[in-house]
Amino acid sequence: MSISHIHHTIFKEGSKTYFNSSIFFPKNVRRDVFVLYGFVRVADNYVDAIPQNKEAFLNFCDKYRLSLNGKKSNDIIIDSFVELMRRKQFESIWVDDFLWAMEMDLTKKNYDTLVETLKYIHGSAEVIGLFMAKILDLPERSYFAAERLGTSMQYINFIRDILEDIKLGRRYLPLNGYDLKNLTREETTKNREEFIRFISDQIDLYFKWVKEAENGYKYIPKRYLIPIKTASDMYKWTALKIRENPFIVYDQRVKPSKRRIILEIIKNSIKIRR
Repeated sequence: MSISHIHHTIFKEGSKTYFNSSIFFPKNVRRDVFVLYGFVRVADNYVDAIPQNKEAFLNFCDKYRLSLNGKKSNDIIIDSFVELMRRKQFESIWVDDFLWAMEMDLTKKNYDTLVETLKYIHGSAEVIGLFMAKILDLPERSYFAAERLGTSMQYINFIRDILEDIKLGRRYLPLNGYDLKNLTREETTKNREEFIRFISDQIDLYFKWVKEAENGYKYIPKRYLIPIKTASDMYKWTALKIRENPFIVYDQRVKPSKRRIILEIIKNSIKIRR
C-alpha cells in the first residue's frame, strides 16, 4: 500500500466533511493536508479507543521524537509528518501542544470552565489551523483567524458529540452558570429549558469565533479558500440543525451528506471565482 493511499484511507474514514472538502485542494496541497490529517487522526484514535490505548499513544510520541531527531521511526505516518513539518517549518511547540492535548484525554474527563476548555482546544484544534496556514504559505497576520477557525470547528464537534463523549466519560463543555449537573439525556430532559438555553449559548459562542475566523479569509488565495470555506459552511449547517432541535444530539450524529458538501463546493466555487 502506497504512502498516499494510507493517508487517503485514514482521512476518508476519519472525517467526511474535511475529506470531501479537502479533495478540492490542488494536488500538492492535498497531499500535505492528508499527511497532516494522518498524523493527528492516528494520535487521536489511540486516546479515543475503548479501552484507551495509552501504551500505543506514548509509543507514537516516542517515535515522533525519534524521527524529529533525525532517525527514521519506520512509521510512515510519523516520518511523512516530520518531513512535512520540516519542509513547511511548523513550530515544534505546536506539535508538543497537540500531543499534550491528546495526552489530556487519557486522564482529564471534565472541563469545568471555558478557560480550561480553550486551553485544550488550543492543542487539539488551534494548532491544526496554524499547520494549515503553514501548508498554504499564508502570512503570519492570518494566524489568529486560522486559530479561530480551529476553535469554532472543535466547539461544534463538542456540541455535536455530547452523547459520544458521555460514552467516553468526558465532558468538554463547561456547565458553570447553568442549572445542569451533567449532560446525560436523563438530566437534560428533566431540565429541558435550561438545556435549550445552554446549547443556544454555546452555539452563540461558536458563531462569534466563526466571525473572527472569516475575517482572515482575505489572506487565503481563491484556489485554497473554496475547500476551507466549504468545510466551515458545513459546520455552520451543523450548528443551525442543532440549534433548531438541541435534543437531536442524543438521537444522531449531525453531519452533512456528501451531496450537500459537493453542492456547497459548487456554490462556493461560483461565488469565490466571480
